[in-house]
Amino acid sequence: MEQNILCLNGGSSSLKFAVYKVSDTGEERIFSGAIEAIGAQGGRAWLRAGDKVLLDQSGSFPDHTEAVKTMFAALKAQGTPTLEAAGHRIVHGGPKFTAPQLIDAHLKGALKELIPFAPLHLPNQVAMIEAVEAHFPDLPQVACFDTAFHSGMPEVAQRFALPQKLWEQGIRRYGFHGLSYEYVVNKLGRELGRRAIIAHLGNGASMVALKDGLSMDTSMGLTPTGGFMMGTRSGDLDPGVLMHLLKAGYSADRLEELVDHKAGLLGVSGQTSDMKALLEKSHVDSAARLAVQMFAYQVRKFIGAYAAVLNGLDTLVFTGGIGERAAEVRVKICLGLEHLGVVLDTRANHQNAEVISLPASKCTVRVVQTDEDLMIVRHTREVALSSAA
Repeated sequence: MEQNILCLNGGSSSLKFAVYKVSDTGEERIFSGAIEAIGAQGGRAWLRAGDKVLLDQSGSFPDHTEAVKTMFAALKAQGTPTLEAAGHRIVHGGPKFTAPQLIDAHLKGALKELIPFAPLHLPNQVAMIEAVEAHFPDLPQVACFDTAFHSGMPEVAQRFALPQKLWEQGIRRYGFHGLSYEYVVNKLGRELGRRAIIAHLGNGASMVALKDGLSMDTSMGLTPTGGFMMGTRSGDLDPGVLMHLLKAGYSADRLEELVDHKAGLLGVSGQTSDMKALLEKSHVDSAARLAVQMFAYQVRKFIGAYAAVLNGLDTLVFTGGIGERAAEVRVKICLGLEHLGVVLDTRANHQNAEVISLPASKCTVRVVQTDEDLMIVRHTREVALSSAA
């Protein structure tokens, strides 16, 4: 039986969406689109069917509720078939939600209680759930938590060196990009090997250490700000830096703006968070060059640390926008990992091939195009079907 499932991936100022036709024999993406720059000037809405552009227009989208209305209007104009379910990427599940859940009034209330864990994302994601419900009151909706993949990490990796009381209050390492990691694990299966590291490198970037496909440690922590530097996020900082800035007059809001939106590649380069632009400028601009070098250096350090967690390394996987397309960055990261058996094939790396290590390399290095939407669709179908049974 074929089903049409809507996938929604809401960020702090964007809504990405897709419609899939799903059956027991496979999945087909029918439409994909996005509403960009929500709540700001110069918003954009677009919709595609494969490579065919069906809609591309500028506009003003004051909030995520209006963005959902725009999405449904665009899909209706294309004669979208009847939807059987909708799945949402929910950025944070807190300590309780460790698997996809059918959304009901109780879950919506629980998500609102989790807002302090992800104040930039969860309010918008709850608003999107309610907007879909207003449009299709009887449509089953499923919450897919980006933290769930890491929920089985050993306590020694989850805990911060803080008092027990804070652990009991949910202050711990949750990790993110779980849907992306889950897709890669499912796609590679046994080819992943027993000891693997996946580096999801995009504007937001993180890493996971896997033993037999299970998360042993991950770089992001209580929030997606932790780990190594990203497009605009600082990654890990000496806590003394934050205390120093607080004493110097920074408010909590100003600190949040600094570490989430003005740091990382943007902060170091002073120009942009776009890795492609920084690579182009790095040959003539010392700040751009330093930003790229710092990014590669920090990613390489985490790989070394996680190889120690795993007692060796069988497979290293690059995914995410930078991981999938920036061959030069992959080279900079891998130089210095020869002791782990990493030897790149220059030509394969330049071509963004599926395997970019030489056959003689003791560690297989792969490039995998991730698909978080597909994982949302699969979870949504499974949960919605089981609830209807």
